[in-house]
Amino acid sequence: MLETLKSLGRQFKTDFKVYRLVLKDSRTPIFAKVLLGAAVSYALMPFDLIPDFIPVIGHIDDVIIVPGLLYLALKMIPKELVEECRARILES
Repeated sequence: MLETLKSLGRQFKTDFKVYRLVLKDSRTPIFAKVLLGAAVSYALMPFDLIPDFIPVIGHIDDVIIVPGLLYLALKMIPKELVEECRARILES
């Protein structure tokens, strides 16, 4: 269990670096940059649009909004660009 959590943490850290590189790349479509920026910003915000003290809905918004924004953004970005950025991160 602990090993799985560590693995997920490392994967999240790597993906976060990949998304930052994708955001900086000039080949990334503008709307995808906006969506990625919104996902990263929402994940790092110290407060939520729907407060967590509201039962169920307060926690579900985090689980739906960030992955939804990432999914939409990554559908717009060429797969080659994401793989290139991922390879650059893994090399360093």
